[in-house]
Amino acid sequence: MKDSDWARLIDQLRTGDCTPFIGSGAGEGTLLTNAELSRTWAARYDYPFADDADLARVMQYARNLLGDAATLKQRLGRELAAMGPPDFTAPGEIHAGIARFPIPVFLTTNYDDFLSRALRGSGKEPSAAICPWHEGVPYDRDLFERGAGMRPDPSRPVVYHLHGSTRVPSSIVLTEDDHIEFLVHMTTARAQNNRHVIPPIILDALANRPLLLLGYSLHEWTFRVLFHGLIRRYPAIGRRRHVSVQLAPLGEDVKPGAELRAKSYLDRYFDGWEVSVFWGTPRQFCQELEQRMGPLS
Repeated sequence: MKDSDWARLIDQLRTGDCTPFIGSGAGEGTLLTNAELSRTWAARYDYPFADDADLARVMQYARNLLGDAATLKQRLGRELAAMGPPDFTAPGEIHAGIARFPIPVFLTTNYDDFLSRALRGSGKEPSAAICPWHEGVPYDRDLFERGAGMRPDPSRPVVYHLHGSTRVPSSIVLTEDDHIEFLVHMTTARAQNNRHVIPPIILDALANRPLLLLGYSLHEWTFRVLFHGLIRRYPAIGRRRHVSVQLAPLGEDVKPGAELRAKSYLDRYFDGWEVSVFWGTPRQFCQELEQRMGPLS
């Protein structure tokens, strides 16, 4: 990123004028990335296709073999929970790093509770909520219907699980079918059967603050649904300049020797959507952030 991008982002973080969006790459060193998790399950179920790093497609295959999506999500939830949390005191640990800023709303497409734990470790009292993208997901009417009357603040932030949580396995957006249903709900209705899909306080955080996307890859279903479904759905989001910490397109994603050209193309692609890109892992991003502004504590 340019120095001007860093200066703007640092000011936004210090003042809380920012909405972090946490993806699977934020769990590096503790949880598997979506691609790593996908390959593990592909091997387990003898997935026959070449795209074994595509978690949504691999899980669709596994769901068809099992014949029951609920069983698949319960198994995944148990395995992820058994991996345990990261070391929040480790240098560059992104959950603890981002939790120290005075930010009132955090969004995540991860299923774990690491962000809430990190916020509590920073002396805050977070509330976690799950996006009710289908009828089986519990609906928090206090959060969704009080709207502007319920205002999170930096000491009591809201963590919004857009793709579900291991606490409620049925809420997890996992298979291709799940992603399609989720996207349909995002793009065709603001409320269904008197149940809002995105509460007003979350829409406010999306539309009126710049986004900081941490731990995503352009080729992941989670990022594609988020970027093309949610951001394009609400044009006001494009009025601010955002930052995306992107995992570099390497290996099977690009032809040998074409990495720089791929990055150049993606930089231009993101720039058209008012997104500045930091190429690297969330840990690398956090370490450079500390160097530029001093310790985050």
